[in-house]
Amino acid sequence: MTVLVLRLAGPLQSWGDSSRFTTRATRREPTKSGVIGLLAAAQGRRRTDSIEDLLSLRFGVRADQPGSVVRDFQTAMDWSHPKRDGGVNSMPLSHRYYLADAVFVAAVEGEPSLLEALDEAIADPVFPLYLGRRSCPTEGQVSLGVRDGDLLTALTNEPWCAKPWQQRRLPRSVRLQIAYDAEPGQVGDTVRDIPLSFSPERREYGWRDVATTTVVVDNPIGSDEPDWFAGLEGA
Repeated sequence: MTVLVLRLAGPLQSWGDSSRFTTRATRREPTKSGVIGLLAAAQGRRRTDSIEDLLSLRFGVRADQPGSVVRDFQTAMDWSHPKRDGGVNSMPLSHRYYLADAVFVAAVEGEPSLLEALDEAIADPVFPLYLGRRSCPTEGQVSLGVRDGDLLTALTNEPWCAKPWQQRRLPRSVRLQIAYDAEPGQVGDTVRDIPLSFSPERREYGWRDVATTTVVVDNPIGSDEPDWFAGLEGA
């Protein structure tokens, strides 16, 4: 098989899979539905276009720099239905959650011809690429290229993409978590993260099983004295 490797980084990311009403949550890692949406946008597919070929891709993601969860408290006004006295109706207040300063390496496994076409599209996308929400644009190089081999091998061997300032504050050996589409019969978490349709009139999502593993990477510029507060940002 062949694997397309992506670097997902930006000031903010938000990968919702359970957002309801006025609370918009984010998972701690990119979702398969969000990444498929990014790939579809790169190719210029509209929300009503077929994505069946993209659903066949096997997905995985490595948390190179988990980042920290931040909350944005938002208000809005309904200008379409003014009050009789000329005032404006207030919309419900909302809480929106994001990942700040996060960096992930994501990968999709599939047929070479499809992945090569996606790689070319990311280099010159039709629609803007964003990290879960339109307010979260991508930063720097997104596609790291097409690799021969399987999904887990690509995610294990890809060089660590954490920012230098993050690497310096961590020890000389770092353990990174990988979440990936589970094999049939493999034990894992079940999440509603298969985008059956992106249509605004009828969005549909199916279920997928997610397994996890870890990989240890060397950190030559790491500190001999660990930063005891390095893991508290997302607490």
